[in-house]
Amino acid sequence: MSGGVPSGVRSQQLVVRRKVRRQGASFAVGLLVLSLGPAPWSLAQPAALTEHPDIRLFLVAGTAEGPIGRDALGQIGEQWRAGYAGIIWDMARSLRPPGPQMFRFFSLVDFLQQQTGEQHGADLARWKEWIWEQPYDPHPDYGFFKGQWYSQLDPGFAEFFPRAVTSLIRLDEVEWGGVGVNGIPPLEYPMHLEVGEAGYLADDHIVFGITVEGEARAYPKRILAWHEMALDRLGGVELTIVYCTLCGTVIPFESVADGRRFTFGTSGLLYRSNKLMFDHETRSLWNTFEGVPVVGALAGGGLRLTHRAVVTTTWGEWRRTHPETTVLSLETGHRRDYSEGAAYRDYFGTDGLMFQVAKRDDRLPNKAEVLVFRPDGSAQTGANLPLAIAASFLQRNRLFHQEFGGRRLVVVTSVQGANRVYDAQDVQFVRQLDDAQVADQSGRAWRITEDALVLDDDSGVRRVRVPAQRAFWFGWYAQFPDTRLIH
Repeated sequence: MSGGVPSGVRSQQLVVRRKVRRQGASFAVGLLVLSLGPAPWSLAQPAALTEHPDIRLFLVAGTAEGPIGRDALGQIGEQWRAGYAGIIWDMARSLRPPGPQMFRFFSLVDFLQQQTGEQHGADLARWKEWIWEQPYDPHPDYGFFKGQWYSQLDPGFAEFFPRAVTSLIRLDEVEWGGVGVNGIPPLEYPMHLEVGEAGYLADDHIVFGITVEGEARAYPKRILAWHEMALDRLGGVELTIVYCTLCGTVIPFESVADGRRFTFGTSGLLYRSNKLMFDHETRSLWNTFEGVPVVGALAGGGLRLTHRAVVTTTWGEWRRTHPETTVLSLETGHRRDYSEGAAYRDYFGTDGLMFQVAKRDDRLPNKAEVLVFRPDGSAQTGANLPLAIAASFLQRNRLFHQEFGGRRLVVVTSVQGANRVYDAQDVQFVRQLDDAQVADQSGRAWRITEDALVLDDDSGVRRVRVPAQRAFWFGWYAQFPDTRLIH
């Protein structure tokens, strides 16, 4: 999403940043007018809000030079709370040198030091660490501020943060990912090809394979990495397939929840280095690991998208086991370098991160791949804690049983490293006969399918597939630091 990103995405970032630089003065003036002009809400604030400085003071402090800006900071300081530090950090990040706003940057940093007693100078990464170590006590209009501040980059950001917006996550962990709303354009019902028409794919190219109601489709990584989302219909089911390139995970969701159909897009915002998607219907922001709305009108309403199974494998393996599959066409309507490995080459080629996260764990490298199991929203204790299993461990233990969420699961891993998870129930699977079959303790053969393990002698006896997906270790751990790790 920024630094080391694909050239198409990077070019959009540059356009946005040049716009801000060209209009540096108008950026400041625009926010200043917003701050000093007619209020977008009544000035007769509820009593609870009188304990906090007017949020417009922060906008003035971030945009105005000289006495006006200093006076705004002074008024904020009179009512200072540690929870305001996230707002100051948001502004400082946008104003950091080099650039014409460097004097405001240093005034904000000095103000932070005076108010907190911390001496981190211009080291924004260390400031962020300190902020995340504090109890979360935000300004009640923090969301509104964030929307107004980011709206100078893209007006669409303001729609995600109306006044008094509900948020289930720390807003100081939500940051701009370097592009505007849908700046990384989703694929909308992309064209697809039959196997024999997909000459652009080699057998060792990575694809994400999905089957729904017996219909199979492959989504090549080389295409999906450029778009990070595909809206599609498979087996008669509307799907939203989300690929967070930063945290290395692909998750297919059903687009209908609680009888409501949602059309999703890419917000341009991140939470713990994971993309936040949004629905066009309510402009709510959704956590893409969990498939739940976390900011906006739908947050806290109990909605959760249904998660479909996906497998990360090679094109050769997928087409051999699914000769009837379709696969995305290169004719996407967008101009991109869809060659294998072109998208995010620099990012995938190192263990470094683009965006800071509050918690990391060094038991595995940042971008070591893990197979992860999402909590289901019930009490997360014991066997129902989030679970991650290192892909390297599963490659060595290609038939692996594990308890999770009150179920006895079996992970079947192919020679090429593709992982599929099934609810084993009372069956003990003891060996793989080949990539198409496993055997149980009684010597019975079971066929490996995308929907279930199926007993050869009786196709009515099945052990159903359980959704799980790959992720980079750092990305999963940042979201779920209480994760159990098997490695």
